[in-house]
Amino acid sequence: MEKQPNVSDLIIIGAGPGGYETAEIAAKQGRKVVLIERDELGGTCLNRGCIPTKALCRSAEVARTVAEAVKYGCSTSSFTFDFAKAVERKEEVVRQLRDGVAILLRDVNVVKGEARILGAGKVSVGEEVYTAPQIIIATGSRPAVLPIPGTELAINSDFALDMRSLPESIAIIGGGVIGLEFASIFNSFGVDVTVLEYCPEILPPFDAEIAKRLRMTMKRQGVEIVTGAQVTAIAEYGESLRVSYTAKGKEKAVEASTVLMAVGRKAVLPEGTEEAGIRTVRGFIEVNDCMETSVEGFYAIGDVNGRCMLAHAASAQGRVALGMEQLLDPIPSAVFTSPECAMTGLTEAQCRDAGLEFSVGTAFFRANGKAVASGESDGLVKVLTERESGRILGCHICGPHAADLIQIASVAISGGLSALKIDGYIFPHPTLSEALRSAIEASIAV
Repeated sequence: MEKQPNVSDLIIIGAGPGGYETAEIAAKQGRKVVLIERDELGGTCLNRGCIPTKALCRSAEVARTVAEAVKYGCSTSSFTFDFAKAVERKEEVVRQLRDGVAILLRDVNVVKGEARILGAGKVSVGEEVYTAPQIIIATGSRPAVLPIPGTELAINSDFALDMRSLPESIAIIGGGVIGLEFASIFNSFGVDVTVLEYCPEILPPFDAEIAKRLRMTMKRQGVEIVTGAQVTAIAEYGESLRVSYTAKGKEKAVEASTVLMAVGRKAVLPEGTEEAGIRTVRGFIEVNDCMETSVEGFYAIGDVNGRCMLAHAASAQGRVALGMEQLLDPIPSAVFTSPECAMTGLTEAQCRDAGLEFSVGTAFFRANGKAVASGESDGLVKVLTERESGRILGCHICGPHAADLIQIASVAISGGLSALKIDGYIFPHPTLSEALRSAIEASIAV
């Protein structure tokens, strides 16, 4: 007798933030949901990305604070740093949150295994077949690799998060979000760090002034950053590794005990994707504004569609796939370096390219009472407003708690609020948010 398929209302492949949050919402709506995951609940973000790196960022922050504790009247003559303890704490944080995800999915049928797309409405895991009128692909991404000799000698971000001891030195290929966060972490732990970035400036998507500010700050902290560097090879060099690159027309090299490759990420496609006729573009699944693919009934959210490779973007796209109202612009982003950087909306370059008439307002944290009192006065807030309407077009921050502050501006942009309107609100004193208000005021005065 032929085995009958498991019938549900919705199948989701991948249990990262986009997958598990969408599954939870759909289950609360009363839908019968199957969530398929080949690894651990939480996906890359929780297990090998956002969360473990933020746990190490916190250890790095504490290490920096203790190292400077004498400024605040505290003696730290016996201070030592235990990397193994930091790793132990990181893993406990991940376990705790992963257990929390399992609780959220108590009304979802979670299936462990490798999913294969069989065609319209059908997915298999091993010998089991699952059917549903809607299938959402949320399989995320994996680290990309440069096509150069010696790549097998480098580690990626997954491996870096599994390290049990610190390297003496590290060369990081890539000055984007991932590379710079690891650079900041390792630098705080006392490791010699060199960053090689292909583009003329670090953090290519970010506002140029903010990126330059972060680069100069990290250099003062001891991180060597080389921009305009095209890496050509990695090779063994005695007991170290040698990274060869060209910069300004000259052949150069840097030696380090470890090389980390952080040059972006590429989509992970489920088996059977192409056979099912699902169209891909440059390795990512093509979707429309409803997140539906070229095959009816199949949707793709998060990193796998390449639209915006951020966990919160994946979650938002999941709501869109469920037919819910969800704004997808602007999507704020943050870099958890020291200091933090964050952005939302348009950059100055994007405003100019769009032919917009705009004003720029800037405020420095060195003029903010809370920042100075906290010993975190390095950085600035930049706000861009449209001249005629006064609406806020973009906001860019380099400084303390930038990732938290950016949401105020993101909500203002989403709501089409003017700088004058926001300036009329009361901001508590003394808080870092006053720096945002000062930048907004400055944009009005221009």
